[in-house]
Order: sequence, then C-alpha cells, then structure tokens
Amino acid sequence: MQPHRFRSIAATSWLMALIAVLVACSSSPASNPMPGGTPAPAPPAITVTPQQGSERVDPSAPVEVSTSTGILSAVTMTNEDGRVIEGTLTPDKATWKPNEQLGYGHTYTIKAEGMAVTGTTGPVTATFSTTAPSNQTKVYLNTTGGQSLEDGGTYGVGTVIVAHFDEAIGDRAAAEKRMVVTAEPKVDGAWYWMDDQNAHWRPEHYWAPGTKVTVAAKLYGLEVGPGLFGQEDSRTSFTIGAAHVSIADDNTHMVDVFENGNLIRSMPTSMGRGGSETIGGKTISFWTQPGVYTVMDKANPVIMDSSTYGLPINSRLGYKEAIGWATRISSDGIYLHALDSTIWAQGSSDVSHGCLNLSSDNARWFFDYSVSGDVVEVRNTGGAPLEVWQNGDWGLPWDQWTAGSALR
Repeated sequence: MQPHRFRSIAATSWLMALIAVLVACSSSPASNPMPGGTPAPAPPAITVTPQQGSERVDPSAPVEVSTSTGILSAVTMTNEDGRVIEGTLTPDKATWKPNEQLGYGHTYTIKAEGMAVTGTTGPVTATFSTTAPSNQTKVYLNTTGGQSLEDGGTYGVGTVIVAHFDEAIGDRAAAEKRMVVTAEPKVDGAWYWMDDQNAHWRPEHYWAPGTKVTVAAKLYGLEVGPGLFGQEDSRTSFTIGAAHVSIADDNTHMVDVFENGNLIRSMPTSMGRGGSETIGGKTISFWTQPGVYTVMDKANPVIMDSSTYGLPINSRLGYKEAIGWATRISSDGIYLHALDSTIWAQGSSDVSHGCLNLSSDNARWFFDYSVSGDVVEVRNTGGAPLEVWQNGDWGLPWDQWTAGSALR
C-alpha cells in the first residue's frame, strides 16, 4: 500500500484562502521582537512526537505529527521493514496520528512536509524505537471460579472481580494504577492482592441490582517487573442481576433463599458433621465453615473424590462418586448438591463431610436458579471462619480489605 500523501488541489485552495485572510487582516510584523529588538526564535513549523532518536518508547504512548503554521501536506510512517503505518489527519490538516497500536521492539520513521503562507515547510524526519521486553504478561478478568467475566453477562450481587496474571509481577502498584473499575451507579471499592499473580476487587457492600460495571486493565506498554511488560489491554462490562442471597442456618438446618429481600424458597439441608481427623500428618475438618460464600460454578454431575483433599478413598470416611446438581461455593470443594440418601437427616441433623446436602428437587432448583456471584451466607456452624483464599472475600473487614491494596 502506498504511503498517504495529502498534497492536493483542495489543499492548495485552502492555502490560497489562508493567504488572502492573512494579507487582509495582518498589520503587524510576522514575529514579535524580544526586549532589545532581538527577534524571538520561530517555533518549529512541524513537530514530531516522539522526538528524533528516542529509545525505549512506550508503544502505547501518543504518536503525533503537528504543524503550527499552515497545513500538513504529506506524512508517511514506516517500520524497520518498510511497512507503512496508516494514519489520519484532523479536519484542519494540522495534526496527524497513526491508526494502529505500535508494537514492542520496533523502529519507526516518520517523514512529514507542510504548506504555509511563506511556502513549503519541512521535510522533517524522526526515527525512534519502542521498548523490547524480555518477557510479557497477560491479565485475565475472571470470576472467583476462574471463568472469564463475560462481556455483557449478568452476575450476582456478591460478584468479586479477579485480575489473574499469567506471570508473577514485581510491581503491584504500577499494575493496580492501570486496573480501573467503574460502575453506574458509582460505588467505592478496592483491590486486594492475594499474591503476585492475583488481585481481587469488590465494593464495601454487596452490589445494588442493576449496576452496570466496567473493568479496564490498560497494561500494554507498562513495565510491571524487571523486563516484564503488559502483553495487551483487557476490558469487559457486565450487569449485576437480582439480589439472590441464601441463608444457610445450622440452628434450623434450612437454606432460605431470598430474591431482592423476599423469601422465595426454603430447603432442608444437612451440613458438615463436625470434628476432624489427622491422616498422614494432615488434619482434615468436617465442618461447613461459617462465613459469606458466593456461587463460583456448577456441574451436573461432578465427581467428588475425597483423596483430592487428603482423605483416602478406602478410609473409613473416604468416597469417590458422581454427584448431581452440584453448585460450588468454595475453592476447596464446598457445594450445595443433591444427595437423596441423606434426606432423612436434611432439616434435622448434620451428616456430610462439609457440603450442604439437599434433595434432588431442591438441588436442581438451586442449580438452575443460581448465577455466578450469588451470595450464600452460612451461619451458626462450628469450625474456623471461612478464609479469603477459600472464596471468603466478603468475610474480610473493610479496613483489612483496603489494606491489601498496593496503593494504600
């Protein structure tokens, strides 16, 4: 493709009109003298940003050619292989910008000419090079269940935004400054760094139904560790749906499901039997830990295998079986799921290994009803409170949550 050139009859007509206006209106010298009668140095007729010879330029930084006198008549931009970078002039033909994002590790050359009342300006040539990272990292905007936050999707009032980096980053603060969450209506929230690859964002209180949320991680061109740069920008927008909040109370052995504050279903349940066993030096708890959980994902069926958390299948309490209508609410395997063999205990006693057992009818209903980010509050059970790493983001007091930001 040939470089864009802008010298034309239209440009010449425009220039003639400019000359006529200047001749008719001007009654002062072309330049103002400095004190003592010395003329002020004229500004360059054409300027290029970045400047000639610039190195390690951020490829996401502005690139611009502009003229302070007249118009730009021809601008070309090429990379080191001679490929033309197409660009666009502003309507007044005074500024030119490239149409595409620049790449890492490239050398670019810009050549520009202009036309003014005094004649042609330029040509001007500027060559610069962009940063060449030794490594790059991409950030994924996910749910706590590890799925991508679907653009245009609908999520629950307890939704926590997860920024997952595919490389460990060294500069959390630099990254966090570029990870922006906006909402309509506006809410205050904060990032909490779980480790060098994962940051979670939530507001102080549950989202309001109908909130429109946009997450933008503008990390391209940003150094987030020695030689480690953002691979690309990430962005998604979603909506908060109706308020689904379920209260699982071990005093009543019931799960009460509320929608926008109204009770819509009560389901008998059997939760964790309590106590613990130490096997191979590892202590395994059988409590359903108290705390605020959210729906992470679901499967029908899901293979539940006690050996995955250290309890051998052939041990007294071991198991491996396919379980239907399973809705996961913790990172270490707590589900609301169907188990008709414990219907005799549901609503009266606790016999599970930690999950919330339901009848098939109730488990299927809850499975179909729930969306990622719905809230499940577990109350009046024994055992240690749910921790942040277990999907317990909402249980952390707000002052502790905000202290987990790299910018506080």
